[in-house]
Amino acid sequence: MRDLVLIGASGLAREVMAMRQSAMRVIGVLDDDPGLHGHGIGTAEVLGGLELAAELPGSLTVCVGSGSARRAIVQRLAALGVGPERYATVVDDAAHLAESSRVGAGSIILAGSVLTADIVLGRHVVVMPNCTLTHDDIVDDYVTLAAGVAVGGVVRLGEAAYLGMNSSIRQRVSVGAGATIGMGAVVLSDVPDGQTWAGVPARELGVRL
Repeated sequence: MRDLVLIGASGLAREVMAMRQSAMRVIGVLDDDPGLHGHGIGTAEVLGGLELAAELPGSLTVCVGSGSARRAIVQRLAALGVGPERYATVVDDAAHLAESSRVGAGSIILAGSVLTADIVLGRHVVVMPNCTLTHDDIVDDYVTLAAGVAVGGVVRLGEAAYLGMNSSIRQRVSVGAGATIGMGAVVLSDVPDGQTWAGVPARELGVRL
């Protein structure tokens, strides 16, 4: 069994602890809030700040919901000497991944999610429960898919994009880097980098039709 240290005393960390994951065991959590040190979260203890990551044994998983925040933490840990080989990919036993799909280091896939044929997930991607990614999707690093997201085939999701709960992305559409898709939105056309879209069909917020 592989030992795992979680970065961030968050709701996502508690969800990872609750996963049906027979190959890994959470041995502790790191968080920079000194008020949490020595206290329990879920089934583990907050051992100290992020500076301990380079010293502790075991693999690491960053459990922070924002993709840009995950990226900043990974960059900070790299400056402390934590290399990409330290990061574990954590997949709930109740998720389904086709053999032809690939998942990058540090990514988290929660229960009920389905990745069908030839999907490529980058590093430090978070896929919340009951998401569906269909054939030939490419998901760049640090993307976050909230619960219930449905992504059609041949979609590209740019780095650190955020897809809100129960949003849907039409096949062959691109969502740009750093873009935000609102809850329940139905995206039928390409979303540029950094924009926030919502509604059915989805439009950029603040744009009058």
